[in-house]
Amino acid sequence: MANSGPFQLGDRVQLTDAKRRHFTIILESGKSFHSHKGMISHDEIIGMPEGSVIRSTLGSDFLLFRHLMVDHVLSMPRGAAVIYPKDSAQILVEGDIFPGARVLEAGAGSGALSMNLLRAVGEQGKVISYEIRQDHLDFAESNVDEFFGGRPDAWDPRLGDLKEVTADDLGGPVDRVILDMLEPWECLEVVRDILIPGGVFMTYVATVPQLMKVMEGIREQQCFTEPRAWESLVREWKVEGLATRPEHRMNAHTAFLIWARRLTDGVTPPRPQRRARK
Repeated sequence: MANSGPFQLGDRVQLTDAKRRHFTIILESGKSFHSHKGMISHDEIIGMPEGSVIRSTLGSDFLLFRHLMVDHVLSMPRGAAVIYPKDSAQILVEGDIFPGARVLEAGAGSGALSMNLLRAVGEQGKVISYEIRQDHLDFAESNVDEFFGGRPDAWDPRLGDLKEVTADDLGGPVDRVILDMLEPWECLEVVRDILIPGGVFMTYVATVPQLMKVMEGIREQQCFTEPRAWESLVREWKVEGLATRPEHRMNAHTAFLIWARRLTDGVTPPRPQRRARK
């Protein structure tokens, strides 16, 4: 799929109507898009510049844009729940995922975070994705391959249990570790052994009991900085003159993000100083 320029055969195109409803098609010669608002020929779209408007046979207008990654993530088939864009963005920035980084993620889920990580590390980086369930790994591989138009050279998806992984299995320590699993506290010793000193460790958990157990587990390891935890909330606004107001619906809690950095061997983290209660 091309990233810019006139639409070509094989491009994934998003059609948006006047009510902001989205319809996705893959351009094929001789095919047509049909809806209750009429028919649009794929051949008419091929060759048009991105950002054009096309009219259906019943006179309805549709905006034409290529699928962005966020569109693909929210519409792709899934086995496990995906990490939503608002959280993926936090992971990329807070986790400092840089070009050329070696990143380990577990589990791979449906491949949403894998795609974001692969873009961030670039062709010189490496993303190693562990998934314990074959059906979830199949979804992840299918979704990633479809988005990139083939298997990225920087991606190494693996079926297996992270608890059994060593640094030798990875070809040496990694720069970043991202966990999205039910019981991440069971893998903290593995994270300690595979993460470089100064490396960033992030965990994505959905519930308060998980949050508490991971935070205490990180502190008990005595080889990480004091962990931080937060959640991100996103609310759109309806802006129409004097009727400007927040939307009634919002993307509220999806998960907690936990962040810590690996200390060098033999260093004990200083105890956090908290204000005394009056």
